[in-house]
Amino acid sequence: MHDTLPRLHPTDSDFPPLARGPLETLQVNLGYRCNQSCLHCHVNAGPRRREVMDAATVREVLDFLARSGATTLDLTGGAPELNPHFRSLVRAARDLGVHVIDRCNLTVLELPEQAGLAEFLAEQGVEIVASLPCYLPENVDAQRGRGVFEASLAALRRLNALGYGAPDGRLLLSLMYNPAGPSLPPDQAALEADYRARLAARGVRFNRLYSLVNMPIRRFGSTLVSQGRFDEYMALLRASFQADNLARVMCRGLLSVDWRGRVYDCDFNQMLGLPLGGGAPRHLRDIDPAGLPGRPIAVADHCYGCTAGQGSSCGGALT
Repeated sequence: MHDTLPRLHPTDSDFPPLARGPLETLQVNLGYRCNQSCLHCHVNAGPRRREVMDAATVREVLDFLARSGATTLDLTGGAPELNPHFRSLVRAARDLGVHVIDRCNLTVLELPEQAGLAEFLAEQGVEIVASLPCYLPENVDAQRGRGVFEASLAALRRLNALGYGAPDGRLLLSLMYNPAGPSLPPDQAALEADYRARLAARGVRFNRLYSLVNMPIRRFGSTLVSQGRFDEYMALLRASFQADNLARVMCRGLLSVDWRGRVYDCDFNQMLGLPLGGGAPRHLRDIDPAGLPGRPIAVADHCYGCTAGQGSSCGGALT
């Protein structure tokens, strides 16, 4: 796999400087193990990955959550549900009154060993942000693997039957779109209308759609290098930079934690190995939440992806 970090100028990027605001979201990567291996995956997750957060680190996450004032716990992977401590972590966070987001690939809900998972998520009131990169089966299967589209629809119908995606918003179900190749997503609102109509015809409902820019790192970045299109894609991101998006980028109010408990300014920096603030690697146990606001954020050229066009974050478009 090609290393894209040197191409992103981590020490001499001309991306504008950023500083952290108040902490709102603790985003925790529970491990890189996944039941899928998607072409666009910036985590390079897959069934053969063995990095999984252990019980001791899960306890440190909960300790930090209790003293941080963060109102949201955002769980990612890999497939975060494959971590053996996933359900106990969710229960404990909900007992703290924290809103929990599960970034779900949908097909994990269909695994025999995950029986009762969908029901558990509903019981705990967990918000689900589900990956569905297109409403066309051929596009989804090409990007995520044969049969993934139909398995994803089966999981969505299971969630709908539990109350997810209903207009009352009690159980939030959001879908995540990303382009199949080196291009920017279309207008999020228009795309959401298309998704809603196409999926309604298949008996599926959801609350909202998020569009995400593919980051030129890990598996997707390596593919661009192999195709000789990395520089072309970076030129597109730079040319599409919108300064207004700087005020809304997710890293201002988010702290990213990897499976070992090390901290970063965002999930993308985590995958690139760029520690919090660009300094030495630090562990969650050593972080004082009160000292985070105002600290510089580590930036490199991949940050143009979050500020290109309508912008991009874990919550979709910024504008």
